[in-house]
Amino acid sequence: MRYVALLAGINVGKRRVKMEQLRSLLEEIGFTNVQSVIASGNLLFDSDEADKQRLEAILEQHLHKGLGYRVDTFVRTPKEIATVLRKQPFAAAEVDNPKHSVHVIFLRNKLPKSIQPKLHRFTTEMDEFHLQGSELYWLCRGKITETLVSWPEMGKIIAPPSTMRNLNTVRKLGQVRES
Repeated sequence: MRYVALLAGINVGKRRVKMEQLRSLLEEIGFTNVQSVIASGNLLFDSDEADKQRLEAILEQHLHKGLGYRVDTFVRTPKEIATVLRKQPFAAAEVDNPKHSVHVIFLRNKLPKSIQPKLHRFTTEMDEFHLQGSELYWLCRGKITETLVSWPEMGKIIAPPSTMRNLNTVRKLGQVRES
């Protein structure tokens, strides 16, 4: 089976890792056809393991051993990535506006729909959020460095761990086909 691994915190701050090293680490534990997409911790691989939670645990343990620090890992199938792209909750005019950006926050588990009203308090003229299962979509109408969102407060609601990718990266990952 083909999988997408989204690694949190890779090539952010002092955690600089060459994609070649990450690919080698995955190959060491028996994953095949390992590829990287953009140098920010997006890996594609094949595995006979069907349990995604088990894959996440295996990857996290081996990456911790190989890199010397914890790397939260989120595994999705190409079909799940395609679903993320299909379920885009924002209007096309908002998504296509060059002054806006859309990001997908990948969560460990599905959050209950009852969380949506709590997310509403983070909505501003600039920021809008929409929860779809284990992904939280963020529309930022401006520069992300100017957002008014309190990420520590948001973290209390969405219960880390999580990792975020911009929509362009998710689109590139969506070009992957299941094997």
